[in-house]
Amino acid sequence: MKPDWTVSATRLADPEWVRARIGGAAKLYGCARPEVLGTIWWYSLSSVLVAPAVESLAAAVSAGLVELSAASESLSAARPTQADTAAAPADLATADRSAAAAPAGPPAATPSASLVLADPALDAMELDLVADGRFLGARSTRRLSGGPAELGAALAGTLGAAITTIAAVTGARERALGAIATDSIGNRLLWTPDPERALALAEPLVAAIGLDLPKPRFVHVGRTPAVRRASCCLIYEVGNPKCVSCPRQTPAEREARLRAALG
Repeated sequence: MKPDWTVSATRLADPEWVRARIGGAAKLYGCARPEVLGTIWWYSLSSVLVAPAVESLAAAVSAGLVELSAASESLSAARPTQADTAAAPADLATADRSAAAAPAGPPAATPSASLVLADPALDAMELDLVADGRFLGARSTRRLSGGPAELGAALAGTLGAAITTIAAVTGARERALGAIATDSIGNRLLWTPDPERALALAEPLVAAIGLDLPKPRFVHVGRTPAVRRASCCLIYEVGNPKCVSCPRQTPAEREARLRAALG
């Protein structure tokens, strides 16, 4: 499927544009409370929004351009302080970059010159949409200047801006939207060619982003890893079945459905 149009991700900081797109989601999902439509819309959007950066980091680790342990240490060193997380969302990316530039403790390893990470900043990202409002994908138009620590800081700025706008427009809780972002990062890592190795990046990456995001959690269904969701997309609020991994079902029901789906 080809996109009907492509827009800059800077639109995600534009309340009027976001309001119009979420309003259009009613054509797909039916009439529902704004916070429900906003949550469903963000569930779809967040997955494509984090993909280029998360997948580029996992690919760099898999290719040996950066050691897994070095990437994890770099992300851990860039973890925002309490003062950083108290900053206004618009200033968070700047605060995180300052922390990454002068971390407490041992300096992070210098990124390899061959390390190519996708810049997830809003002004570097493009979103592909179809006429009914669905997102087909996203891409970064430039290389990130830096390594894993800078990636975490840039994701903080992008996710923080989008979450703040959606919450203001719809009334959805920022913490609930943040939980969806955590689960989207976890799923994108699972979809990489080497998921077991990539999953080791999940917790340090989410911690480096900050924004009070919950820790990523995973379970194994047989030999298959799956996200243990911290979030709910609320799709059942518009008459659809709950997701297989929905947290709003009993643990026994969720496990049975996961086993049926994943074997």
